[in-house]
Amino acid sequence: MRALNIAATGMLAQETNVAVISNNIANMRTTGYKRQRADFADLYYQNLTRVGSQTSDSGTLVPAGVQLGSGVRIVATPRVMSQGELERTDNDTDIAIRGEGYLRIELPNGQVGYTRDGSLEIAADGTLVTQEGFAVVPRIVVPADARDIAVSEQGAVQARVGDTSQVLGQIQLTTFVNKAGLEAIGDNLFLETEASGAGRAGNPGDPSYGTVLQFHLEAANVVAVSELSNLIAAQRAYEMNSRIIRAADEMLSATSNMT
Repeated sequence: MRALNIAATGMLAQETNVAVISNNIANMRTTGYKRQRADFADLYYQNLTRVGSQTSDSGTLVPAGVQLGSGVRIVATPRVMSQGELERTDNDTDIAIRGEGYLRIELPNGQVGYTRDGSLEIAADGTLVTQEGFAVVPRIVVPADARDIAVSEQGAVQARVGDTSQVLGQIQLTTFVNKAGLEAIGDNLFLETEASGAGRAGNPGDPSYGTVLQFHLEAANVVAVSELSNLIAAQRAYEMNSRIIRAADEMLSATSNMT
């Protein structure tokens, strides 16, 4: 029976939807995390009576027709790239991005990754790195005797070395035409893809670029109440599809008992 297959596609789609919601909730405390949503699309249709087909020699046309769908599928799980809340940490190497842009990160394989996670640390050689030890690009080296590290809204990194204040480097941001086209690889990192377009580097505060806020981190943009509401809706949709399967099974059973 057609209804069995249609309901099965609905259950599979909602199962994936619940997985997406689950990942959002699991990452509620992940710095710089951007929540995902599940987008659906209907499957192909069978035309039993095509719309606009001719029904008589006088040229009468079918005004609506008969189309039977075959179900639903997940078409995409795009990320919602809205700004997360800025939380104060009082750590002088923590920075949050207000507005557009990503930090560029040098990966061990030579690729360049991008992140909104500004929880930075100072490596043994003084290089400013991520929590995983990947260097920020362009590289910024903090001298061993540096103190009072300051990061301006425009990304200039300064510190007192001895009795003088020195500029240690410049933090840059990268923007993309299609942020949702970035490929997530874990560890709060993204890779550039053909869908995202080529990254455009610039300094914080430049036109179309965000600014940098020291002593803060950007929290995940996950709203617990919204995710729980979406979860309940997904559960109800799953249950309704399962009821359709039970109803279709009962109808098939009744039909077989008649023969």
